[in-house]
Amino acid sequence: MDLTYTEEEEDFRARLRDWLSKVLPTLPPKPAADDWPGRRAYDTAWQRMLYDAGYAGLHWPADAGGGGATPTQHLIFLAETERAGAPYVGANFVGLLHAGPTIAAEGTAEQRARWLPPILRGEEVWCQGFSEPDAGSDLAALRTKAVRDGDSYVVSGSKIWTSHAEVADWCELLVRTDPGAPRHRGISWLAMPMDAPGVTVRPLRTLAGTAEFAEVFLDEVRVPVANRIGAEHDGWRVTMVTLSFERGTAFVGEVVACHRVLAALARKARENGRWDDAVLRRRLGRLAAEFAALWRLTQWNVSAAQAGGGVPGTGGSVFKLRYSHARQELYDAAAEVLGAGALDADQEWVADRLSSLSYTIAAGTSQIQRNIVAERILGLPKGR
Repeated sequence: MDLTYTEEEEDFRARLRDWLSKVLPTLPPKPAADDWPGRRAYDTAWQRMLYDAGYAGLHWPADAGGGGATPTQHLIFLAETERAGAPYVGANFVGLLHAGPTIAAEGTAEQRARWLPPILRGEEVWCQGFSEPDAGSDLAALRTKAVRDGDSYVVSGSKIWTSHAEVADWCELLVRTDPGAPRHRGISWLAMPMDAPGVTVRPLRTLAGTAEFAEVFLDEVRVPVANRIGAEHDGWRVTMVTLSFERGTAFVGEVVACHRVLAALARKARENGRWDDAVLRRRLGRLAAEFAALWRLTQWNVSAAQAGGGVPGTGGSVFKLRYSHARQELYDAAAEVLGAGALDADQEWVADRLSSLSYTIAAGTSQIQRNIVAERILGLPKGR
């Protein structure tokens, strides 16, 4: 992995900085955290601006409608947009970071032409229908069934923790198409329209007071067979592709955000006198080293994904495992620096602090990541 920047890459950075400096002042105020229709409109409008400027799906393959950028250009884009305070992918993170890359890697030419351009233009938002009440970390235990009926599947069951279901147009949906097959077989990956008859969405209010998750109930929903990504019953393999994107590259922009938060904490500690505490300084210094190392691991993972055909490998589990805990430690340190009074007064800090608690669960629990690292990277025998 070459960590130096070429003249072409520095020119790309300069052009991006110039564009950001011109467009960011024109953005309207960000909607309230619990206004998801408003946030969808805000996030998709920003996505359209990226598309018109040639920055949408920068790292996607050119034949999938993306920019075909190098891993380094992708990382420069993430770093510069975060440092400039640009909006993140927001309500369409599933489409841009999970479903879209999966369809680009596994979909047919017709499927890629149907779904990828609207994702890149910000016209269609996706949600993730993987977890179920009895199939969270043990995802292969899913029970939502899909019965083939001519050119359609008839889907019945329920999903939970369905990200942004209340504002989504499409759902990346895992269903069991062969109930008699072993657990990891007989599963299929479908693209389900959220406005199909039989789909009921019930928002879930989180600890932070927002409703970005929902329960989704499916009552004999008809989904065209043409909406299946990959072969019938091969959905577990396709799901591993989706999860590799979710764990391997979807969090990379957040590492830069954590650097920014850490710098803000150091400034605040100097202002309120907490910087005199040598133990706290060491804690913040260790976190700075932690996130610097995570950024290097990010660079390695993105480079490895590019070399491997665009799909991240198991190194994403190493990153996700450590990043989840480092983010929690960062907001533990924030509570120490700011104190209870400041946290009570600043709702953004409170929301981020509460959100950090979910990271060791979201996208696969830390226990699952440890199993993946042990078995697939270290070659240790499976536990009994």
